[in-house]
Amino acid sequence: MNYRPLNSSKNYLVTGAAGFIGYYLSRRLLEQGCVVIGIDNLNDYYDVNLKYARLNQLKSFERFTFIEDDIADKVMIKSIFENYKPNIVVNLAAQAGVRYSIENPDVYIQSNIIGFYNILEACRHYPVEHLVYASSSSVYGSNKEVPFRETDFVDSPVSLYAATKKSNELMAYTYSHLYDIPATGLRFFTVYGPLGRPDMAYFSFVDKYVAGDPIKIFNNGDFEHDLYRDFTFVDDIVTGIVRLLSNPSIGEDGVPHKVFNIGNNNPEKLMNFIESLEKCLSNALGREVVFEKVYEPIKPGDVPATYASTDLLQQVVGFKPETPIKEGLQKFVDWYVEFYNVK
Repeated sequence: MNYRPLNSSKNYLVTGAAGFIGYYLSRRLLEQGCVVIGIDNLNDYYDVNLKYARLNQLKSFERFTFIEDDIADKVMIKSIFENYKPNIVVNLAAQAGVRYSIENPDVYIQSNIIGFYNILEACRHYPVEHLVYASSSSVYGSNKEVPFRETDFVDSPVSLYAATKKSNELMAYTYSHLYDIPATGLRFFTVYGPLGRPDMAYFSFVDKYVAGDPIKIFNNGDFEHDLYRDFTFVDDIVTGIVRLLSNPSIGEDGVPHKVFNIGNNNPEKLMNFIESLEKCLSNALGREVVFEKVYEPIKPGDVPATYASTDLLQQVVGFKPETPIKEGLQKFVDWYVEFYNVK
């Protein structure tokens, strides 16, 4: 393993810097003395107050520059590359959400396809040392072989969101092949943690409880064939990204492009996850918490299981995510109770 540590003398461009993972990555880089240029359009897909809360923390760092704009604006992206000359680019800006993509396909094409194309074009005309970009575990679709490996067949996406992420991998590979751009795609597996996304199940379950509403569980009440998810704590995701930043890989065909899973390699049954969340909330509030539950059929675009093989990541950078679910959920719940002043 020829591992190179993070180089803090480089300029890092992080798109989606006010997003969940973008915020944590930017903060980690800033804490290590890096210069970070952050871009975000601060859209209202979920509560923008969370984005401003993240952004305000980043703005306390002297080496942080923030640009409020959209990566779908090609002229703006070109000017940022011209003015700031980033050495390493991390593209985390994307329209997220599987179910939302069924109702609002336009924004996914705009952000995930056109926006990513603009980033690739900028990396082509203003060469960078490494482009790292977010893919997703959703590219595996309804894959029956577990754990999911980077070499698995991923040509049957079951949502438009998944299709855009698979498209990103293909586009990045082509640009790496044609223009010798070192690029790395990261397939994230169900990321959770403090300051997270309210559209994610763990966050919305606590929201529902606080509002006095039942939570919806999309497994038809079938506990024997329950949904499985590889929940990955955000700090582990960021450690994986940071370790890869100075370590672009060459594929077996000689193209400087590689894709990695970043997941916990330890899937949890959805019902066990909910039980852990109830216990963590009970700890935080000092009283027993039990969610009222309503069972519904699995939604279109959802997949029954996600389970990451992290062998490749471990082999290249010597790291695998391993934060226990109870530890990660307690950190989330403690933050939630304080941030929203829950009694």
